[in-house]
Amino acid sequence: MTNRLLSRFVLGLAASAALVAGGAAHAVTAPMLVVDVDSGKVLHAQAATDPWFPASITKLMTAYVALDMVRQGKVSLDSLITISAEAASEPPSKMGFKPGTQLTLDNALKIIMVKSANDVAHAIGENLGGSIEGFSAMMNEASARIGMRESRWTNPHGLPDSRQYTSARDMAVLGRALTRDFPNSHQLFSISAIQFGRSVMANHNGLLGRYAGADGMKTGFICSGGFNVVASATRNGRRIITVVMGQPSARERDIKAADLFDYGFAQSAGWTAPTLEGLPGSGVSAPPDMRPYICDKRRPMPVDSGQGAVVAGGNADQANTQLMAAASPLPSALAFATMNSAALRNRALPPRAPLQPIPVWIGRDAAEGALAMQAQDDEEKAEKAAARTAKMEAAKAAREAKAARNKNATAATKTRPATPASATAYTSVETSPVLAGAPAQKLTSTKATPKPNPASVKAQTVKPAAKPVAAKPVAAKPVAAKPVAAKPVAAKPVANKPPAAKAAARRTSAQD
Repeated sequence: MTNRLLSRFVLGLAASAALVAGGAAHAVTAPMLVVDVDSGKVLHAQAATDPWFPASITKLMTAYVALDMVRQGKVSLDSLITISAEAASEPPSKMGFKPGTQLTLDNALKIIMVKSANDVAHAIGENLGGSIEGFSAMMNEASARIGMRESRWTNPHGLPDSRQYTSARDMAVLGRALTRDFPNSHQLFSISAIQFGRSVMANHNGLLGRYAGADGMKTGFICSGGFNVVASATRNGRRIITVVMGQPSARERDIKAADLFDYGFAQSAGWTAPTLEGLPGSGVSAPPDMRPYICDKRRPMPVDSGQGAVVAGGNADQANTQLMAAASPLPSALAFATMNSAALRNRALPPRAPLQPIPVWIGRDAAEGALAMQAQDDEEKAEKAAARTAKMEAAKAAREAKAARNKNATAATKTRPATPASATAYTSVETSPVLAGAPAQKLTSTKATPKPNPASVKAQTVKPAAKPVAAKPVAAKPVAAKPVAAKPVAAKPVANKPPAAKAAARRTSAQD
């Protein structure tokens, strides 16, 4: 097939690939690039110079600046990096180190390449650049020096910032520079997993251990940029770098990168192939915001874990390969790489090979790190125990307060007489039958509550209940006085009798 036919077909596939994330972003083409590392020849390019949000592939630029400082003798891999309060407050992905924690630059670089820890990347920037702004200036100076044209850096971790962007071409330039300038550090980008204490953390790069020959470099994800990867692979002594950006999932990103590797290894860089430096600039002025299409609120938040590509494709993968091979003379790998989401739904990479974690620690060495981790574990246990004790004491105090309230309420209920809802505060009480001529019976009050309202008491004209109950009003004196009322009539004739007659009269009355 002639180069003209190949170019026409690739352009057609690129046009169809403009529907990013299953047809969501109609005016956006996802950047893709395949380049031969030794020659710098471009084997395939699609929107390669368009600006794009880099996400955590930014950490490749952070690693370049750090390794360059080591090469210049300004720092060493054993230099200690201190986690500041600001670094510790960065959002995940992170290690969760407390402020004041120290670790070597070597371990810090391994952690940001595998775990992609934002807190550690922030600490590298602060410690090596004096500040995030100072380190960002160093990133911009280094990127311009190695030939990156479309990149602007404002932080060392890649967390969202509208002022920070790059391009697929620039990331391929950076990948070649890392391989060329620091050949002894290339294993830094191919670690399958790290082990910190008892925790094993796998690399987010889903190509490692799944694609034959894959040996680096770094993945990244934010909602505004989608899923990105700068990946390298080596076969028969030939190394290729592939850049894929703006994918809707880690699985599709990894599959498309693998397809582009297949395509690249099947090609030879002819003399007519353009170089990275010869790629034309982009007419796009600003990176697109993919958030509405990548992070749809109706679906779970995607994560850059690489776990979506674990299941093997099986028969579905073979059927798709045969279908595309029959439909086009172009190598099926490139055709697959430019497919949209729906066409890749049943495809996946093989299961991952067993992890080979390497240890990392805090402190100057492993022994010091073990002691520091033990001290941190003891401190965390003490904090948890104190928190449990405080919680138990608070619960006990709450129970005691509740019991006291219930006791007071019960005591108040016992001392309060039960009064019907319709009863008034005062009721009249009849103390005795009213005899003829007796004074009018007074009313006595019965208290409805232990402490009656003084205003209500004053409004009553009756006396307290205890006084009317006394025997005085019930005495028989008035009853005895009325029948004796006729005595004065009998006494008048007796008034002038002599003493003897009076004595006789008294004797007569006593006998009656």
